[in-house]
Amino acid sequence: MGGQQLDPGRASAHRPDTGSTQRTWTERAGLTALLIAVPELARYTDRWRTGSYSSVRPDLPLSALIPPHVTVLVPWVADPRPEHVQRLTDALADVPPFQLGFDGVGRFPNGTVYLRPEPFDEVLDVIQRVLKAFPECPPYGGEHPDPYPHLTIASSGQGTDELVAEAETALELAAPPTVLLDDLTIWREGGDQIWRLVGSVPLGTG
Repeated sequence: MGGQQLDPGRASAHRPDTGSTQRTWTERAGLTALLIAVPELARYTDRWRTGSYSSVRPDLPLSALIPPHVTVLVPWVADPRPEHVQRLTDALADVPPFQLGFDGVGRFPNGTVYLRPEPFDEVLDVIQRVLKAFPECPPYGGEHPDPYPHLTIASSGQGTDELVAEAETALELAAPPTVLLDDLTIWREGGDQIWRLVGSVPLGTG
């Protein structure tokens, strides 16, 4: 995980949001997100993510839309500016980098299957710090005000009992690699619904 800063040029290249209040947050153009990105886990999670599909791009698997990750905040500000990046940096200044692993499998009521990050409380603390710093950006557009940290391996409605059992067995046989969490990454969804990295903010700058 690196420490690059926001690229304003790349971050601003998006279709304009019409501002319609009739649409859900998922239908807005040019979404941004703050993620704990763990591309190092792709070789471990692709066995499931390559067979799971999002409703926004049913022709592409999750693995082609965005790397493995734990969502911290989506949607974030539409047009990230230096002052937003500084506010984010300040919120994370007292959080030292730490080793991140995944040691459990869960399934939400909508069928989404996920891996549980550990240390769970430290990941949750990162999320809560960011939410407090950006009260104008309710998580998931206000649909889920208390986010539960997770790494999705099967989209909603696609998490079968067999997949859950398979993931649990996989974890028992060989846990995914741990990674050093030393930054949060900033992403933007393109017009093709594929998410692209546009910047990052380091942890523990205080």
